[in-house]
Amino acid sequence: MSQAKVPAWVSVGLIPLMNILLAFFVSGLVFLAIGEDPIEAAGYLIYGAFGYDEGIGYTLYYATNLIFTGLAVSIAFKAGLFNIGGEGQAYIGGLGVGLLCLWFDSSLPLLVIAPLAIIGGALFGAAWAYIPAYLQARRGSHIVITTIMFNFIASSLMVYLMVNWLKEEGVMSPISRTFEESAWLPYMHDVFAPFGLDIGDSPLNLAFVLALFCCVFYWALVWHTRWGYQLRTVGTNPTAAQYAGIDNAKVTIWVMLISGGFAGLVGVNEIMGVNHNLLLNFTAGYGFAGIAVALMGRNHPIGIILAAILFGALYQGGAELAFEIPTITPEIVVVIQGLVILFSGALENMFKGKIEGLFLRRAVA
Repeated sequence: MSQAKVPAWVSVGLIPLMNILLAFFVSGLVFLAIGEDPIEAAGYLIYGAFGYDEGIGYTLYYATNLIFTGLAVSIAFKAGLFNIGGEGQAYIGGLGVGLLCLWFDSSLPLLVIAPLAIIGGALFGAAWAYIPAYLQARRGSHIVITTIMFNFIASSLMVYLMVNWLKEEGVMSPISRTFEESAWLPYMHDVFAPFGLDIGDSPLNLAFVLALFCCVFYWALVWHTRWGYQLRTVGTNPTAAQYAGIDNAKVTIWVMLISGGFAGLVGVNEIMGVNHNLLLNFTAGYGFAGIAVALMGRNHPIGIILAAILFGALYQGGAELAFEIPTITPEIVVVIQGLVILFSGALENMFKGKIEGLFLRRAVA
């Protein structure tokens, strides 16, 4: 008689949904505590995120960055590594994108600059992840500590470069000159306009397509290549992987390179797609939010896309909510995000035992 198993949809669908619903329930109690109607607030939040074309565009724009950083965290998780350095890797990746655009925007067309910038952003992000990876693999330094440190180093390095080398002349703010339009990634509303489709003006650009492509690449690499088998084996049991002839140190390094490359692509969306210049603080915490996206998405590309859209909706819908109800400040929206992270991450097993036990009893019966 075969042993009863819990259906996969319970673990990857029902349990995360229960956690999210509980987070929103507690959020409703927060709204009641400050004297606001949680149903009305939820209506404004949903409308702001999905109720009109521009809102959907902004939601997907935020989701693009979160997909990149979620994939970065997730692929490291698969190998048993906790990459908290996505913020710094995204920062340095954006530097690579910006430098390539500044160098070539007046001499090369977009069709040449775009792939160069994508490769440059990924390489710069990967290079920033290499040093913590090497220290973990060859020197035993803990990846969590080194990646956190490199976030601060990246921030300081960007300030130095922007203030002393890359700042536009005659401007007080630490910001580079604006790129020529040949280095602007097309907006999605401009892409669809020739076909007669009006999707509203928003920052959503072709980087969203790149993010979806990265999800396909992640899926193919992790589950359909021998390298993916190696990284999953190392993540599950490094001792067994070593006995099987897998070089754990090499796997650690190349997985972190890919992880840093994913994070570095945030710069394609922010620097080339939206701001069209180099500036400070464009990462806006996406590297840290990517940890929650990866956890909520169960380290699967489809789950990461859905989790990224959820957080993008909280960003965009939260802005609408704060505008429509002045007593609800942006900090309250951060509380909602924190509750989602709390119940989907730290307390993700709150319902797991009871729900799985229920399904196992039904299967046995």
